[in-house]
Amino acid sequence: MKFFGGVVATAVATGFATWLIPGISVVGGTSAIISIVAFALVLSLINASIKPILQLLGAPISILTLGLFYLIINAVLFGFAANITVALFGTGIYVNSAFSAFLGSIVVSIVSGIVNGIMGDDD
Repeated sequence: MKFFGGVVATAVATGFATWLIPGISVVGGTSAIISIVAFALVLSLINASIKPILQLLGAPISILTLGLFYLIINAVLFGFAANITVALFGTGIYVNSAFSAFLGSIVVSIVSGIVNGIMGDDD
């Protein structure tokens, strides 16, 4: 149940990012909510499966950059999730540039953390 709470928090955060950042927009589908939820589901799955491996492999670089490399990993996975969602489902979000992906990943991280804190733990 905790995973689905994370997907909901990511969906809320993605909706906020599409509203706030001009380089991120909703594409495809008949409903923006479906597009955002599809992206949030794919991003949550990528964060649960691929992100820990990339963080482990990038640990030496992150140590040298005092953790800033993790922001790059987040931005790359954000853009990757956007591309995968549109390719698989024909709906999702469109990220205009790498800088938009960078800003979007920061906004989604902050807002989803706040929403997760408000929703509380299921444990």
